[in-house]
Amino acid sequence: MKKVLVLGASGYVGSQLLPLLLEQGYQVTAAARHIDYLKARTSQHKNLKLIYLDLEDKTATNDVVPNYDLIFFLVHGMAEGHDFIDYELTLANNFAAALGSKNKHVIYLSSLQPQTGHSEHLQARLKTGEVLRSKDVPITELRAGVIIGPGSAAFEIMRDFVYNLPIMVAPKWVDSKANPIALSNLNHYLLRLADDAPLKHQTYEVGGPNIVSYRNQFKHIAKIAQRPLRLWSTSLLTPKMASYWLGVVTSVPSSIGRALLAGLEHDFIANSTAIQEKYPHPLISFESMVEKAINAEGTFVKSNVWGFDTSAFSRWQAGFGYYPKKTGATLKTSVSQENLWKIAQQIGSPRQGYFFANALWRTREWLDIFFGGGRPIRQTPEGPNLKVGDYIDSWKVIRCEDNAFLSLFFGMKGPGLGRLELAITEHGEHRELTITAWWHPKGFMGLMYWFAMMPAHLFIFKGMVRAIEKQAKAIEERL
Repeated sequence: MKKVLVLGASGYVGSQLLPLLLEQGYQVTAAARHIDYLKARTSQHKNLKLIYLDLEDKTATNDVVPNYDLIFFLVHGMAEGHDFIDYELTLANNFAAALGSKNKHVIYLSSLQPQTGHSEHLQARLKTGEVLRSKDVPITELRAGVIIGPGSAAFEIMRDFVYNLPIMVAPKWVDSKANPIALSNLNHYLLRLADDAPLKHQTYEVGGPNIVSYRNQFKHIAKIAQRPLRLWSTSLLTPKMASYWLGVVTSVPSSIGRALLAGLEHDFIANSTAIQEKYPHPLISFESMVEKAINAEGTFVKSNVWGFDTSAFSRWQAGFGYYPKKTGATLKTSVSQENLWKIAQQIGSPRQGYFFANALWRTREWLDIFFGGGRPIRQTPEGPNLKVGDYIDSWKVIRCEDNAFLSLFFGMKGPGLGRLELAITEHGEHRELTITAWWHPKGFMGLMYWFAMMPAHLFIFKGMVRAIEKQAKAIEERL
């Protein structure tokens, strides 16, 4: 049984590749920095092991990498924002230095390179490939452009624009062309390459069968989503300006959006003849891949992120943003996890309320009448300890890990789907107490709702973490 390591397993491609590798019978280790997110999105399997790994840590990288026959290198640094080229190359160099004689094959998912223009994101992908090929281990570099599927950042940007904007203003690059590839076609190539045993480096481009301008991609998405499209392009809207606008209109992280937009100024047309000849496979048309992606909306709700909660499934509607808007506050403290949890799990109780600005919380509950809800109902858990399924007023406990994590499903009416999370993280000499609000907006009204709540968000969560710490500290002082 081939031992496989998937680096960047919490990302879009990696998280969806894992179950396919397991179906093929591989023994898989999934590694990621965002290990909590990976655990929440991944089902248990006897041949799957999840580990935390930061490739910036040379020692840890050297301990892990040499132990595997096949490695998928799906790591990128777009989410890091500033100076992510240096960051990506640091990761690539650390990984390359750790490669050893047991490693037989590395599959690196890279990006297409345009004939003209400059993009830091694309340069980082190109240079990473050069670093990896400096080693003797055979490297297969798979260069892809836009990937179409639920959760793909490029697709979600276009989808959010279609759902969230009555009138769309775009830069002139909207007329650039590409041949996007369906996620299922990309996975076919990745799985076939996993069976390969190359003796030297190889590079392939992968793309779909249709060359389509981004303008027409928007048109197809709008048509299948049954949404009107009013699109106006102008040279006055530069990619940099568009990236800030993107951060407002969509829920895709701004750092990722900026990197992607910089690359979309050019035509991205892959020549996939070579890999199609080696691994023939019916390529899905652009119209079909978009239809499939939109029909698959909401599948991400069926994960432990939402506690596999049936009320979340039933509330989901077409047009909800895949990526959420989020806000919150984090506080570093010396108070113990146990005492922080003693206070935190009292959230919503008659004595505690919501720890800070309770009048605002109660006001929002009464405003539910105007969103189609009823009078607020006061509900408190029966036992002294919270458990999954408990109701706290209109909130429902969908995940609960003693002394560590609490997730509440937003039960009030609103144009979107939301949850409130409280996490206590142990860092040895200190703890981090974090409260995060997540909101998946439904179209334009979902965005407007989020922005209407923003003034309260600016201070309410900071007040909550401070109040919890203050009360937890008082417990320790009495002991």
